[in-house]
Amino acid sequence: MKKNSTIQKIARIALVVAAVGGVFALGACSKKTDSAAVQKYGSDTLKIYLPGAYTSKNLIPDFQNKFGVKVIVENFDSNEMMYAKVQAGDKYDVLIPSDYMIERLLKQGLLQTLDRSMIPNASELTDAVRNLSYDPRNEYSMPYFWGNVGIVYNTKKVDAEDIKAGYSIYQNAKYAGKVYWYDSERDSFMIALKVLGYSMNTDNKDEINQAYEWLAKMHDTVKPTYVTDEVIDNMKGGMKDIAIVYSGDAATILSENPDMSYVAPEEGTNIWVDAMVIPANAENPKLANEFINYALSYEAALGNTQAVGYASTNAKVLDEMTKEGGDYANNVAYRPRTGNAKDEIFHDNDVIRKMISELWIKVKAR
Repeated sequence: MKKNSTIQKIARIALVVAAVGGVFALGACSKKTDSAAVQKYGSDTLKIYLPGAYTSKNLIPDFQNKFGVKVIVENFDSNEMMYAKVQAGDKYDVLIPSDYMIERLLKQGLLQTLDRSMIPNASELTDAVRNLSYDPRNEYSMPYFWGNVGIVYNTKKVDAEDIKAGYSIYQNAKYAGKVYWYDSERDSFMIALKVLGYSMNTDNKDEINQAYEWLAKMHDTVKPTYVTDEVIDNMKGGMKDIAIVYSGDAATILSENPDMSYVAPEEGTNIWVDAMVIPANAENPKLANEFINYALSYEAALGNTQAVGYASTNAKVLDEMTKEGGDYANNVAYRPRTGNAKDEIFHDNDVIRKMISELWIKVKAR
């Protein structure tokens, strides 16, 4: 996100639904089933707002059939797009924003507490995504996908000693014209700040200006091609030797091109989490809690991670995907690392965000 939004870098999948005006109205229920759902939840209709291509094709239809309800899904392209609609008063029952955006929504009183009695599947979460800084007791959010940011590189073309330099490989003129850089101001400054030994959440303007200078030198030295989602297909095809990539997208690249590998540099990285929340103005919170619990279940989480390619927050699914014989058994990008003290989660800071945004424009305009 992430990141502007973990969110703009999801592996492409097709949702088998009927689209009308960008809103997916999924399924239908009998009057008898509708009546039972209304009696149990107070409503038979759930409205969800989430990033595009972020579920398996079965998640929504299976939920509808199991609970006798209808689900309306809208997709957003970025956390900021989602925030604008929620702040304007648009009503949804479930959102899936990123960590820093959850922090912002909480500051503004735009979320309600979860009914943990309805979410027993919270016990299925892997420890790495529990009780994180943006929601220390998981009172307001339940993690959906998670990952980090790192480097995908072609093992046939990148010297093994060079990759040990971590992000500083982007200061190596040997690779000029052979690199992609993900066009995210947040993660760009995260990388530069990590190389310099600073926190990616720093509000020290001198440190941020030093990061700008590092990025400007990077731009001039390796002449990167700035990309977003197209980096996935391009690196699958071996069009460049090195790329900054989100781990979930890296896992997809590695699974389809055996020449590629992935590393999250030791200098530290952004650990991002996209999580399910219920807006303060949600009209159907009881049904929303039911959906959140269902999405955390083994079956639903397994289908989601297999379809999207991002790391599951369900501990059993995460282990199954990476054990011998699992879909990502030998894929070093799929499972985000834990235990590196230099890894961080982004915090919400509008003043610093504006400064970084302006400096990033200057980097690319050189």
